[in-house]
Amino acid sequence: MRELRWASEEGDGIEHLAFDVREDGFAVESVVVGQRYGKPYGLHYTVRCDAQWRTRHAWLKIVGGGELELHGDGEGHWRDGHGLVLSAIEGCIDIDLAATPFTNTLPIRRLQLAEGERRPISVAYIATPDLQVTRVEQAYGCIGLNREYRYEGIFRNFTANLQVDGDGLVIDYPTLFTRLPRAR
Repeated sequence: MRELRWASEEGDGIEHLAFDVREDGFAVESVVVGQRYGKPYGLHYTVRCDAQWRTRHAWLKIVGGGELELHGDGEGHWRDGHGLVLSAIEGCIDIDLAATPFTNTLPIRRLQLAEGERRPISVAYIATPDLQVTRVEQAYGCIGLNREYRYEGIFRNFTANLQVDGDGLVIDYPTLFTRLPRAR
């Protein structure tokens, strides 16, 4: 199990994440303390992926607030914690949680892009702190295999080059997150 931390470059936020490789896939548990649009929040979340990095389960809880549970079959079909079909995110394999750079790892690892390759995808975007889920369009491109990837938030006209480690976990996400401890 690896444990890592990121600091927010947008405010006073910090995340502590435990990353575990298992026989049947990957699991994370994390706590985020941050603020979004001037509103402070605390978030506890877990994500489980299968061996192909397809999101199979996500649970999120805002401290003193809402809770969200998602179950995916790895083929783009989703249900909430009550078993209700979530047709709005049909076809999405990955989730993107606004509060963390971790969820960038999911498509980076799952897509297995060759250097110079770019691929657009639809993802289930989870806003923080309201935990609203919407379908958004993004793209990932491989700049340097297992080192640097270009993220494009097509839905909001945003791009960033992400430096990652050997596990595909973000080291630096310019203007948003930096892995701790910072290089000196």
